[in-house]
Amino acid sequence: MGIAIGSGTDIAIEASDVTLVRGELTSVVEAIRLSRATFRVIRQNLFWAFFYNVVMIPLAIAGWMHPVLAEIAMATSSVTVVANANLLRRTQLR
Repeated sequence: MGIAIGSGTDIAIEASDVTLVRGELTSVVEAIRLSRATFRVIRQNLFWAFFYNVVMIPLAIAGWMHPVLAEIAMATSSVTVVANANLLRRTQLR
């Protein structure tokens, strides 16, 4: 993974995967913490999306549940994923 500092050359900034806006190297630690938190949220969101869809849709197809309830579950899944992703704003990076 390439990391460049925003005050560096344009070529370094273009070639890097991550560009630090501030010239402080402590930002690297913050970027790593943010990436770990992001991957944790992605895994949680995948679990909840699959949980709702794997449980509710087959029940609706089999006729054991009204299809409207499966639709509500799918909408709830989407809302849960968005709400969970918004929790990244509260992540303490320092």
